[in-house]
Amino acid sequence: MEPRVAVVMGSKSDLEVMQEAIEVLKEFGVPHEVRILSAHRVPDDVADFSEKAASRGIRVVIAGAGWAAHLAGSIAARTVLPVIGVPVDSSPLKGWDALLSTVQMPPGIPVATVSVGKGGARNAAYLAIEILALTDENLQRKLTAFREEIREKVRRADRELQKNHEAG
Repeated sequence: MEPRVAVVMGSKSDLEVMQEAIEVLKEFGVPHEVRILSAHRVPDDVADFSEKAASRGIRVVIAGAGWAAHLAGSIAARTVLPVIGVPVDSSPLKGWDALLSTVQMPPGIPVATVSVGKGGARNAAYLAIEILALTDENLQRKLTAFREEIREKVRRADRELQKNHEAG
């Protein structure tokens, strides 16, 4: 099956963070591809990827980058596919620079931006799945079941806390 989500990162060092998105996509059975493309080091490759992604079956792009973090915006400038930016916390500024670079897009070229780091990468994958689930009933069911699992996990933790608190 052709990939529906592209997980793209600015450098190999971003893989530790972006692996979180990849794992979520695997858990939900979403076909995906993984690429390293730098907005600054290989801008022509980014342009080629962006312009051809939709014709190859990609429906959502998750782009993670640190430092100046122009990757998500560079992709969004060349496609009308939804782009989700993951600011990577790899610089001396601990991701603040990447967050601002990713979230501050000019009107008309949006990038959906999630939180900095591994949690953001996971949420980027969940958001991509939600987008795909708009037209995929199987993914809708999986998301519904997942949400019930996390609700029940919190309820179990609350019950355990209450039980331990009463005993103490």
